[in-house]
This record gives sequence, C-alpha cells and structure tokens, in this order.
Amino acid sequence: MNTVLKDWCLVDVNDDGILIGSVLWGIVVDDSSIRYLVNDYVCTSRITKIYQKLITTSSNSLYQIIGEGSHACIEFEDFELLRNGFNPQQITELRELATKRPH
Repeated sequence: MNTVLKDWCLVDVNDDGILIGSVLWGIVVDDSSIRYLVNDYVCTSRITKIYQKLITTSSNSLYQIIGEGSHACIEFEDFELLRNGFNPQQITELRELATKRPH
C-alpha cells in the first residue's frame, strides 16, 4: 500500500543555508490509503529513506514516484508555502519577485 506521485520534486529545506531535512512534493496519481484524491498535491513529512522509486517518510508513509522528477532547495521560511500547495518552482518565482525593486 502506498501513494503514487507524478510531477514530483525532492525538496531540501534549509535554514540559513544549513540543511534541516528533505521532503517530497508531488501530484497524486493513485492512493491506496485513501488519504488523497487523484490530482491533489502532497507535501510529505521528512524523508527517512529512498530506495529506487520508493520513499519512506518520518510518519512511516510510503510513496512511489513515477516519471521524471526534479530536485529543489527552499528556505525554511518558505516551507509553509510548500505545505499549502505552491510547488518549488512557484516558490522560487515568488522569492525572485519579492527581491525585485520597482524602477
């Protein structure tokens, strides 16, 4: 039993440049635990083990990743955005916009 994710991203969460943990973010394809609906996003608890395409988290949940994924880094202060459905690319774009000054 596991949750199958597509369009996934392994996300390193840093605090002032120091890695505090990694999580998995992705879109649900199938969920045998019936916790998520198809096409929902998932942001997992801290990753504890990766074996091929299977990922275990600190809450003992098991996720299967399919297709090509990505890897990203975010700052801890942006973690709530990730938990609330923003993907890592959107968070990066928001951070870039916040640092730009008007002409």
